[in-house]
Parts: sequence; C-alpha cells; structure tokens
Amino acid sequence: MTSDTTQTEVAASGIETDPERLLDLIRPARVVLWDFDGPICRLFAVRKAEQVAGELVEWLEARGLHGLMSGPERESLDPHVVLRAVDRRQPGSDLAAELEERLTQEELRAAATAWPTAYADPLIRTWTAVGSRLAIASNNSPRVIREYLTGRGLLSCFSPHVYGRTGNLRQLKPDPHCLNRALNAMGAAPASALMIGDTPSDFRAARLAGVPFLGFARGDRHAKLLREAGAGVVVQSLEPLLELLRAGAGPRFSGPGT
Repeated sequence: MTSDTTQTEVAASGIETDPERLLDLIRPARVVLWDFDGPICRLFAVRKAEQVAGELVEWLEARGLHGLMSGPERESLDPHVVLRAVDRRQPGSDLAAELEERLTQEELRAAATAWPTAYADPLIRTWTAVGSRLAIASNNSPRVIREYLTGRGLLSCFSPHVYGRTGNLRQLKPDPHCLNRALNAMGAAPASALMIGDTPSDFRAARLAGVPFLGFARGDRHAKLLREAGAGVVVQSLEPLLELLRAGAGPRFSGPGT
C-alpha cells in the first residue's frame, strides 16, 4: 500500500489529514467556543446517557404522561431529546422545569465520574497561554460544567464565560443562543471565533451564529454524522491541535494586524 493510498483512505474516512486546514481555523481564532460533553470530557462515561434518558421517560410515564412523546422520542436514548419533547408540548411549564432539574441532578452525579477527553486539558491551558479567550457553549447545565472544570483546575481558563442550558429550553442547540451569548459577552465578532463541537446540532448552531466550526468525533460513525451535516473539518483527536499550538499556531504568532 502506498502512502498516497493511505492518505486517500484516511481522508475518505471523514477525518482531517491536512494540517493547513487546521491552521486556517486556529490562526484567526481570538475566541474559542467549546462544547462541553464530548470535546472536553465524556460526561456519561460510567452512568450512560441512554440509561438516564430511559429513566426520564419512565418518570414521565409513571405520571401518565406517555403521550407527551412520540415513539422515536421515547426511543432516542438522548436525555436532551426527552427534555425538548416535553418542553415542545408544555413550553415553560412546571413539568418541563422539574424534568430539567432531574436531568441536572443526573449530570451532577455523572460529573464525578466523567472521563477527560484525551489532550483536552493541556490544549485548553495552551490555548489560554497563547492568547485566545475561551468560553463554553453547551446544552449541559452550567452548574455541572463549572463543577467539572473546577475539579480539573480549568475553570479559570473559561470563567466567567460558561454558557449552558437555561430555563428556556427552546434555546438549546441547534439554536445559536449560547454561542451568541458568549460572543456578545466577550465582544467578539463571529469570524474571529472558532467552535469545537461533536454533534450535528453543534455544527448547525455554529453555522447560524456565523462561527467557523471544527468537528470532534470519537469514532468513524460520529465523523460521518458530522460530515453529512456539513462540517468541513473533523478530527478524532485533539492532539494535532495541541501540536500546532505548541509549534506557534496561536493568535499571538499570527503576525501583525491580527
């Protein structure tokens, strides 16, 4: 097998192999917006998200609220799908608020056993050191995000710019609300920012906000989903970003006028 063939096969898998394309995203990024669960950690590493979603569905059904969700919503195995389904039928209700709090408590329990994403911690610290400002733009509870970041000694790299789930559940991604909050609070133009996310909803939110997007995928299936959604640059490891920053790709090295 030739090296050209290997390169073609790697590229066909949906994973970025050209460092210049990564540089094109990194160099202008004065502000880096991070999704939380995925790029920074695997929140439901021990207690699985599928189990949490199933228990939320059971909690609703025990209250005679089976009809609030369609079959695909009940079977989605995604807690945020369950949350959106209830809020869609009963927007702003006490039921939606109680369900959101139940999910927050599950996320808080999960934060204690979350697995850090490989290279995320040093990448966050290095990006901060070379002059970029960082923010979180997530569908997870900001309480959970702050607890995890505090435990890893990373909160100072983001604080006060942690923008997570609010009481208005219609503003969950793919709505760009949390991205726009971050940009507005930091006085940043969308073109000067970069969003790192791991789901099609992250990509769509970034596109709606006008922010360049870098997809992070844990495997080929997730890479395929991001590519199909329209993500142009996808990586399966954060290590290449860390290497580029350590080699001088950060904003302080971008040259005059940046």
